[in-house]
Amino acid sequence: MTSTVPETATEIRPFSVEVPEEELADLRRRIAATRWPEKETVADDTQGVQLATMRNLVRYWGSEYDFGRVEARLNAFTQFMTEIDGLDIHFIHVRSPHENALPLIITHGWPGSIIEMLNVIGPLTDPPAHGGDAEDAFDVVIPSMPGYGFSGKPTTTGWDPVHIARAWIALMRRLGYTRYVAQGGDWGAQITDVMGAEAPPELLGIHSNMPGTVPPDISKALASNVLGAGDPPPSGLSADEQRAYDRLSFLFTKGIGYALEMGLRPQTLYGLADSPVALAAWMLDHDARSYADIARAFEGDPAGNLTRDEVLDNITLTWVTNTGVSSGRLYWENNLGFFDVKGATVPAAVSVFPNELYQAPRSWAEKAYPNLIYFNQLDAGNHFAAWQEPELFTNELRAAFRSLR
Repeated sequence: MTSTVPETATEIRPFSVEVPEEELADLRRRIAATRWPEKETVADDTQGVQLATMRNLVRYWGSEYDFGRVEARLNAFTQFMTEIDGLDIHFIHVRSPHENALPLIITHGWPGSIIEMLNVIGPLTDPPAHGGDAEDAFDVVIPSMPGYGFSGKPTTTGWDPVHIARAWIALMRRLGYTRYVAQGGDWGAQITDVMGAEAPPELLGIHSNMPGTVPPDISKALASNVLGAGDPPPSGLSADEQRAYDRLSFLFTKGIGYALEMGLRPQTLYGLADSPVALAAWMLDHDARSYADIARAFEGDPAGNLTRDEVLDNITLTWVTNTGVSSGRLYWENNLGFFDVKGATVPAAVSVFPNELYQAPRSWAEKAYPNLIYFNQLDAGNHFAAWQEPELFTNELRAAFRSLR
């Protein structure tokens, strides 16, 4: 991994990816030397990532996967590095060939990376080449969060979502943008919401595919379930609100064990740095719907664009940068309610995909975002929206920000 030596801390340096062959050879050796546990004692995935799924993954990863894919895919785009608050931040920056393109910063999540966004760069920056209109073009900035990918790994505490949001505001100013919009899902949604609460004058609006809309009384009731008190939900919920509450209640009690571990003891996960198979299994075990799609991909039946190559690109990037543990520390740093209202005041747009962790009701979104300019409930789409359904995602961003151009 190479970049030029900075002359000043604020310099933007060109960056390219060069993964040493010995690093990839070591990865192959470790994959081949995997020591397997016995099969789970149930017929479903209630005990975690199933042995058959991992054997399919390892068989393909070790014998058919192109280990040069990550390097080639990333180097197809212009990449840069710049220092913000003492930490190197890596980002992709692709300017549109079309006049009056709207600048857009997109933030990924966990267990994702900038790999999630690679397939939407072309459609966003050059719509006519992908069946769209030049009037919907964007300049695209995609940073790697601290501790993820090629960005620096914090050596002190303090790089929480609020700090990252402020760093992104500084990054867009450093790039010279006097007007732009922001988008995010998963952690990116939380960071984008915070940017909307910070409301810098350059920020025209935000878009989220996993919005923070949960009202305080609902959040309090959900927290009681986690603690075992089992308080009932507030009365008078609509059907959409009750459905969202039930889904969130399941998530907080049974559906996000990975988040609890990383939120409490991220440093304990040494296996993520030592074993590629441990890392792969940990990254697959996100939510039940996403896991089901990924398992299908390794059976030869990809769900949307989430092919086994795409999944392994993301895992391989995390392995070669040794960011399994450093990326997990973001959960430990976070002090915000993941799905709670963040106080965004700028114009906001929301896309609700049916297989998201929870489906935000419009009634909650209208209260969470007092300047809601776009709300759409889609019939298809998943948690990894840009990654799995890039065409749907691209169309949503075009529609969401059209009124802000």
